[in-house]
Amino acid sequence: MMKKFLSVLGGLALCGAAALAQAQSSSSAPNAKPIAEPQAGFVKSVRGNVQLLSAAGTSRTASAGDALAAVDRIVTGPDSSASVVLRDDTTLMVGPSSRLDLKEFHFNSTTHEGGVLVSLLRGSMRMITGLIGKTNPDAIRVETQTATIGIRGTDFIVQADGQP
Repeated sequence: MMKKFLSVLGGLALCGAAALAQAQSSSSAPNAKPIAEPQAGFVKSVRGNVQLLSAAGTSRTASAGDALAAVDRIVTGPDSSASVVLRDDTTLMVGPSSRLDLKEFHFNSTTHEGGVLVSLLRGSMRMITGLIGKTNPDAIRVETQTATIGIRGTDFIVQADGQP
C-alpha cells in the first residue's frame, strides 16, 4: 500500500514539474504579454469630493481602497481631502481645493530602490516619506509652480496658491 502511494506521489511530482517547465518556457516566448507594472499605491481615505484623473484622461470619483497608478492626478474640492499610501509606505495627505500630480513612482520592494516625483499645482499637501525617502532621500522630489523641493526630512507640508 505504501509503495503504491509513493508511486502516485512521484507521478504527481513529475506532472507538476513538467507543467512548471512548460509555463516557464511559454512565458519567455517572444509574443508573451509583458507583466503589468504594479499599482503605485491606494487611496486610504476620502472626505468630500475627490477625483482621480488617469494619464489617459479618464476621471473617476475616488473612494477608500481605490488603486492609484504611477501617473495619476488627485483633485480635491472645497472642504475635501484625501489620504494616499504608496507601496513604499509614503503617505500623502492632500488638502482642500488642491491639485496634485503623481508624475512618477517606481519602487523595487526587494532592494528598496525607487523614486517619487509629485507636482503640487494648487492647494496643500503633507508628505511622510516611506522606504524610498529613508534609503535615498534624493529620490523624493516635489515640484510647485515656483520651485522644486529637495527632501531631507521625512515629514513636511507644502502649500501652493496656484498662481504663477
